[in-house]
Amino acid sequence: MNDDLTVPELQRRLAGFAAARNWQPFHTPKNLASALSVEAGELLEIFQWLTPEQAAAVMTDPDTAHRVRDEVADVLAYLLQLCTVLEVDPLRALAEKIERNESRFPAA
Repeated sequence: MNDDLTVPELQRRLAGFAAARNWQPFHTPKNLASALSVEAGELLEIFQWLTPEQAAAVMTDPDTAHRVRDEVADVLAYLLQLCTVLEVDPLRALAEKIERNESRFPAA
């Protein structure tokens, strides 16, 4: 595993994975946004009935931690694939959003 992964490298790997399986026709913005929502729901499901204290400690159980990491990976994978299809630079989009939020919600 390469600890120096970049977003573009991950996007290329995801695109190559989909291309090798001829999945590109299914990777429309609507389908990817839908899949992203489903995976985010699966991540939420892990926390659904936990108390705040249980949720804060969720990574202490190896099985649950594994599920969390897998769902986070699924959410990120679909988000990166959506960004690729829509030609959105996710890091730039986030940086611009943080800037707007800093203006909208100035610190006291």
